[in-house]
Amino acid sequence: MTILEPESAIWYTLCWLVVIARIWSRIIHYGSWKKLRVDDYLVLLAMVTDTLLMAFMHIVLVTSSNLIAPGDDISSFTPEEIRSRIYGSKLVLVVEQMQIITVWLIKACLLIMYNRMTMLLPQHIIVKVVAGYVAVGFVLMEILYFGVWCRPFDQYWAVPTNSTQCSAATNHLITNAVLNISSDLMIIAIPMPLLFKVKIPAQKKAILGGVFLIGTFTIVAAALNKYYSFTHPFAPDWTIWYLRESYTAILCANLPLTWQLLQRIFNLRNWSSNSYPSNAYGPSTTIPRSHGRFSQLKGNSNHTNSRVATTKSAIGRSRSDSQERINGRPLEIVCNVDFDVRSTQVKGPSQLSVMEMGDLSNSSNETVGKARGSESSSTKAGEVTTSCHRV
Repeated sequence: MTILEPESAIWYTLCWLVVIARIWSRIIHYGSWKKLRVDDYLVLLAMVTDTLLMAFMHIVLVTSSNLIAPGDDISSFTPEEIRSRIYGSKLVLVVEQMQIITVWLIKACLLIMYNRMTMLLPQHIIVKVVAGYVAVGFVLMEILYFGVWCRPFDQYWAVPTNSTQCSAATNHLITNAVLNISSDLMIIAIPMPLLFKVKIPAQKKAILGGVFLIGTFTIVAAALNKYYSFTHPFAPDWTIWYLRESYTAILCANLPLTWQLLQRIFNLRNWSSNSYPSNAYGPSTTIPRSHGRFSQLKGNSNHTNSRVATTKSAIGRSRSDSQERINGRPLEIVCNVDFDVRSTQVKGPSQLSVMEMGDLSNSSNETVGKARGSESSSTKAGEVTTSCHRV
């Protein structure tokens, strides 16, 4: 027995426990498994590919391939040994693909989560750029692997090969290392500004930082598996670091979303319950001004009341959609809405119309909506102006 068996068993079990906790937490949050998001299903798919990676890696560890050590006499290989090496070479190809798919699925899960977190923040454009880089990098790497580095393709399992690129895959390993490590660094850098700005106790902030910084070990594992692939291609070290990279990536992507379950099991307080000071909405104010003013809106016109209610609903939906709910609470995006209603006399009849409703953007951080109307001659028309500021 090598170190791969007990270590991989521990890592694999831990990953499944964390993934199950994540899915359970999401079901608690949404109220039904039918409301799970795309990234929740991608995590389960990543566990399937990681299972295949681990299973085939154990076979590769004890099977020879077409990577032949210097000094070995190929002419002395028996037909049985050649068949075994062909089989082992095909498994190496499968292992490489399962590892790539697992790691890139986890990148996709993290980017989807960050996309929701930064919906109304300046970092949102950064998330989109990184997502494009990750997607293009994956497609480029696969095109080079399947169509460029080793031709014809069946040379990947030929014994012997006509090129070292078909047995050692040097160019592919370099391409993989550059695209994988660079994209990991970008992904890890995205949540750091948010982590520094969120107002939670330092101890809890350190725990969150530690969870995200597990990703740094993923980068170390990615670098080491390539290092051992180049320097010790015939030793088992590279196989261990391949698995360590995939396991730590899975843990990094899922641990932040397990809090809902832990909170229920251990009756813990929500971390975001004290995310804002008591004057977050303004000095010496405990209730947003928009709530106080809206409760005082009264009028004789049903059309005016209907438009005000509609405006309040639209603003509420904007606030709700712009909040990333990790662990069941919003992530420090607050809309403060002011309502100002003025009544004017309209002498002539006019038809109810909507002039302008909603203009929410990250650059201006302001929403302006206006609704004007009248019922008939000598009736009152209401004008509602709203403004939304991100705090």
